[in-house]
Amino acid sequence: MSRVVGILLAAGEARRFGGNKLLARMPDGEPMALKAARHLMATGIEALVVIRPGDAALAGMMRAAGLGLVENPDADQGMATSIAKGVAQASDADAWLIVLADMPWIRPQTIRRVLDALDAGAQIAAPTVNGRRGHPVGFAKGYRQALMALRGERGASRLVQASSSGLVLVPTMDTGILMDVDEPADLHLEAERAGIVSGGPD
Repeated sequence: MSRVVGILLAAGEARRFGGNKLLARMPDGEPMALKAARHLMATGIEALVVIRPGDAALAGMMRAAGLGLVENPDADQGMATSIAKGVAQASDADAWLIVLADMPWIRPQTIRRVLDALDAGAQIAAPTVNGRRGHPVGFAKGYRQALMALRGERGASRLVQASSSGLVLVPTMDTGILMDVDEPADLHLEAERAGIVSGGPD
């Protein structure tokens, strides 16, 4: 299999949450970012996490989980800068999987299916549920320069939207691909609404 590097984005400000939401605990007691990281690491690929400079608590937790660390001093300029920093750190990879640390319900099986699509030759791969595209999103090496040049709040969505022919959609029943945490109540309500059970079927 080609070398795919997972890039966990964890440098956001979380204005609506009112604090460092990535350290907030899920109903099972596990910090949100750690759960997202574990699901990524369960696939067995190399993984990096992009954080804000000085976020010692998050850095220590991610390092202990086995992820490489990348600091993004430009995080206030938007999510795209974190993608660019992560890809630049692993620029010799064959592909990159962009994962959001505030989406802790994405199942490892779903991530694996996106990786399989990349390995089968997809230029961009993303999961879908009930016709809606979600995360994570994988990019082949042909997008290296475009990813490293990203700027702004939209992340890599513009690249996905511009690639109708190269995009491979991976159907799944995993509603976690659509669910992120914006406010404290989301830690409970999103899980209840989706009916997600850890380790459940796809």
